[in-house]
Amino acid sequence: LEKMTDLVAVWEVALSDGVHKIEFEHGTTSGKRVVYVDGKEAIRKEWMFKLVGKETFTVGAAKTKATINIDAVSGFAYEYTLEINGKSLKKYMENRSKTTNTWILTLGGTEYRVVLEKDTMDVWCNGQKLETAGEFVEDGTETHFSVGDYSCCIKAVSSGKRKEGIIHTLIVDDREIPEAVE
Repeated sequence: LEKMTDLVAVWEVALSDGVHKIEFEHGTTSGKRVVYVDGKEAIRKEWMFKLVGKETFTVGAAKTKATINIDAVSGFAYEYTLEINGKSLKKYMENRSKTTNTWILTLGGTEYRVVLEKDTMDVWCNGQKLETAGEFVEDGTETHFSVGDYSCCIKAVSSGKRKEGIIHTLIVDDREIPEAVE
């Protein structure tokens, strides 16, 4: 197993199915480019004569499009930027925080990462899309699902303020779980 001596960049990308690690090797003498997603080789190119450019690949269960841009800064210095779905990683994550809610909780000694995609109302837990049952209640909606042996519910209630919109709350065994900040 060769050492990753040309490792120039590492990013962590939080998607609905989990947090993915992207590593990039760039051999500026050999022109080698290698992209790893979660430790698995996604792209390998040897002997690239052009040292700048881009590499595009997919990440996660939903095959989200990712692109690494390689730009020359000065002389033999390079800058590496990651785009997710055509947006800079920062912009993508800012937008994602508006379209999803994430909760990290420990149940029976196991850690779970629960993600709600607000546009589809899909619920993901530790990389798996869950079966859910939605129902209308007096003050909004409830989305019911199970995590292990635990019954869970995401309550969606209007904040009453147009700018804030709908407030989503995860409840497990009558206990409110605080939202995680990723």
